[in-house]
Amino acid sequence: MTSRFPALRIAAVGALLAATVALTGCVAIVPLEPAADAVNPSCADLIVRLPSTVADQPDRETNAQATAAWGDPAAILLHCGVEVPGPTTLPCVNINGIDWIEDDSEAPLYRYTTFGRDPATELVVDSEKVSGSTVLVDLSRAVSTIPATGACVGAEDVTLPPAP
Repeated sequence: MTSRFPALRIAAVGALLAATVALTGCVAIVPLEPAADAVNPSCADLIVRLPSTVADQPDRETNAQATAAWGDPAAILLHCGVEVPGPTTLPCVNINGIDWIEDDSEAPLYRYTTFGRDPATELVVDSEKVSGSTVLVDLSRAVSTIPATGACVGAEDVTLPPAP
């Protein structure tokens, strides 16, 4: 009778390990390319502060430096170290003190890029799966570790010289 218990214990541990391997094998690594300035130390500061859940989507493992992803399939992609944007006519939204340029040219995929922060961070959000504003709120604390050096301005912010 006592010899049966170790065999049962070994069988249970084996079944647990097999289930763990099977479940982790279902979630593949998200393949991404690192941004040009991904090695910037500020990107490392941002990456270590990212939440494990964004817009109720669990984080995923990626294969590139200064990147992150959430959702299965991935609904949110993050790249730190992208080119710092210059002036643009695209809309700018401010969420929790962070200016984001919003590009909806590939809707339902929305691209948000920080404005006035170097290095810049880019998010690609599948708006059919998650709300862009929820994503920006959830990531604002981590992104705020990169100091603001500028801000978006609109036509209402520009003072024009008087007409002659």
